[in-house]
Amino acid sequence: MHRWNRLFATFATVSLCAFPPAAHARSEKSRVVQKALHQSVRVEVTVSGKVVRAASGVVVASEDGLSYVLTNEHVVQREGLRGAATFAVVVERPKLHRVEAHLVAEGEVPDEDLALLAVREQLSAAPLALEEDVQVGDDVVVVGAPYGKSLSVSSGIVSQLELDETDRRVQRSMKTDAPIGYGASGGGVFAIPGGKLVGLVEGYRTAKVAFGGVAGSDFSFDVPMPGETFLAPPAKLRAFLARAGLGKMLGIREPANLESRSDSRPVASGGLPRRAPSLARPHAPGL
Repeated sequence: MHRWNRLFATFATVSLCAFPPAAHARSEKSRVVQKALHQSVRVEVTVSGKVVRAASGVVVASEDGLSYVLTNEHVVQREGLRGAATFAVVVERPKLHRVEAHLVAEGEVPDEDLALLAVREQLSAAPLALEEDVQVGDDVVVVGAPYGKSLSVSSGIVSQLELDETDRRVQRSMKTDAPIGYGASGGGVFAIPGGKLVGLVEGYRTAKVAFGGVAGSDFSFDVPMPGETFLAPPAKLRAFLARAGLGKMLGIREPANLESRSDSRPVASGGLPRRAPSLARPHAPGL
């Protein structure tokens, strides 16, 4: 009997070593992705009961049953829409549901392609990265909603970090080689392994691929260019959120001084002009 007990104990030990619990088998990237999916949402713009624009967003603050979702200004801008626009945030995790959203702060396209929505629900918020938390070559994952469908995840690295020419502490823009597509505007970019929000997708550049078809017909399609996904860096996110009235809630004291600079860039939500007209500057949040 004692011999069988010893054999069973030995077998159990070997089994645990050879087949660790699923929770322990998860990689650092997987753990970050699971949290990021709970902090990410889809954004819908509706006119006359019809969804006319779909994009992505990330929850950046939540307090007393009120949450704030960061997305792009070109997603929520109303020019060109045929009717009054309403906004909704689609929460996928832990349970799929829609929440009415209110626009509380706007930047100016293209200099500050950021906007802030508020919803009356307590959601999980992503921690904001500091400027020193991001460097070229850092591993990241991007969460977006391609074509307005369910949230999807891609991964890559920070491929470029543009600093101000006169003050190298000030970040102007970022790029990643993580592949994205139509509908990923406003998607969060999360650092591996810390999970902090290090950027927000603003747009991407594509290359047109064309080839000859049957009976003389030509076909062409756009392919996202590797490393040409444009992001708003931590400095820009923190400065915008501070001006939007969330500085105290997020512990932002002295955001970097980011002066306006025209820079025409493609957008990732599709069907919008490459350079949109300016809209009002951010104002304090409130429903």
